[in-house]
Amino acid sequence: MTKHFILMVEDHYELASTLCEFLEEHNFVVDHARNLDVARQLLKQHPYHILLLDINLPDGTGYDLCEWLRNEQGLDLPVLMLTARDTLDDKLKGFRAGTDDYLVKPFDFNELVYRVRALIKRSLGEVSNSQIKIHDLTLDPALQQITRAGQMIELPPIQFKLLKLLMRNSPKVLTKQEIMLELWGDEEPESDALRSHIYNLRKMVDKPFEQKLIHTVSGVGLKIAVE
Repeated sequence: MTKHFILMVEDHYELASTLCEFLEEHNFVVDHARNLDVARQLLKQHPYHILLLDINLPDGTGYDLCEWLRNEQGLDLPVLMLTARDTLDDKLKGFRAGTDDYLVKPFDFNELVYRVRALIKRSLGEVSNSQIKIHDLTLDPALQQITRAGQMIELPPIQFKLLKLLMRNSPKVLTKQEIMLELWGDEEPESDALRSHIYNLRKMVDKPFEQKLIHTVSGVGLKIAVE
């Protein structure tokens, strides 16, 4: 199995040590930097497949390193922010700096591995366009087609993107903020836009069928799964 190389920039030693050990058990090679200065030196010396980056660091912020990486070094390796900051403003600031994904502490280590692998695959051009299937619901990204129980379902672009997002992440619960960032980036949608799209998606995908697949998790977000 091909090994992939990770640089983790995290000043909390115990967390970094635990994460490094877990990632190495999953066939990754991990270097650890506790500050921006060491991280910059390592990035200049070694080719990495992905950067795991905390925001609050002793000599600056993860945003600073991300901007340096993109603007001064011209490197496009994937960046996954690992942080306790979970506001929409924090996430937007990270995406503007060049972050590819965002994972809020505390997080499940298995989810971290999943996201790391997905980002590396995407950066290497290995993202699959194969069908996604949950129960009797099938989405074909290549053909832009959706069927359920053999019936064709037609959706407008935003709802197609929303359904694909939920299916690719199933059974994970996605927060409202995560969904809005994926659908609209840092553009501000109309106040009830997301609610309207979710309502119409349920109407097309769930309402005509006995088994409901789209579920709201109170106080958390939305998921698609068989329950």
